[in-house]
Amino acid sequence: MTEVLIAIGILGGLGLIFGLVLAAASKLFYVETDPRLDALNECLPGANCGGCGYAGCGGYAEAVLAGEAEIGKCNSGGNECAQAMAAIMGVEAGEVKRKVALVRCSGYRTVDTEGNKQGAKMKAEYEGFADCLAASKVGGNGPLSCKFGCLGFGNCVAACNYNAIKIVDGVAKVDSHKCTGCMACAAACPRNLIIPVDYGTNVYIACNSHAKGAVTVRGCSQGCIGCGICTKICPHEAIRVEHNLAVIDYEKCTACGLCAAVCPKKLIASPVETPEEILAIVKAAMKK
Repeated sequence: MTEVLIAIGILGGLGLIFGLVLAAASKLFYVETDPRLDALNECLPGANCGGCGYAGCGGYAEAVLAGEAEIGKCNSGGNECAQAMAAIMGVEAGEVKRKVALVRCSGYRTVDTEGNKQGAKMKAEYEGFADCLAASKVGGNGPLSCKFGCLGFGNCVAACNYNAIKIVDGVAKVDSHKCTGCMACAAACPRNLIIPVDYGTNVYIACNSHAKGAVTVRGCSQGCIGCGICTKICPHEAIRVEHNLAVIDYEKCTACGLCAAVCPKKLIASPVETPEEILAIVKAAMKK
């Protein structure tokens, strides 16, 4: 019994000594943290998507605190997040617009009202790995006739952590309501088809082909042929043709829908959808 008590006393004494050593070490090596760091982390959405360029929200918060990163790089948090972080840091931040991903391709395997297939044409039947990068290396830029188009094997879908992108009719489609703007999908796309645009953008060109018009037509029935009709009708000089592809300047665009109305390929998406509205705006433009 005495031996047991001695053993218990020894163990208790060792525990007390180690406890005192640890307590002293915690005091000796204590590093004071800036309380603003926790506040900055609370402002961020915690998505850890990497869209800001840092390894998670914590990394971005540390960079902002150290003055190494600008406020407003968090697309997921948007303007509310940016303003809250600016208040903590005692600075002013400009308005931050939410960004979402846009796939610049109309796709293929779609069928018109007469049963004809529309979009990029298939030049071969691909039976390899269901991977966009692998498919793009086979048979000269992959199974599509258009070397710029979406291959539709879903590398972007696998990269998205928010279920915001799916393959529909052979092309990737983004659900802007779910998209956080992290652009992980863009990094996964071997053809660089995906770009960030402002949330709510309703005029866009779903094409990335820089081939000449005749070449584009051979490979895709919906691709931009660089005809320039859209540039001529735009009253705000908000659209231009660069390297055979129409490009929209969103700083000038008013979403009037004129470019979409006159596009011979019906490629440009627009909020003006009914035939009556399209006819009205075209006639109005022609009178000027």
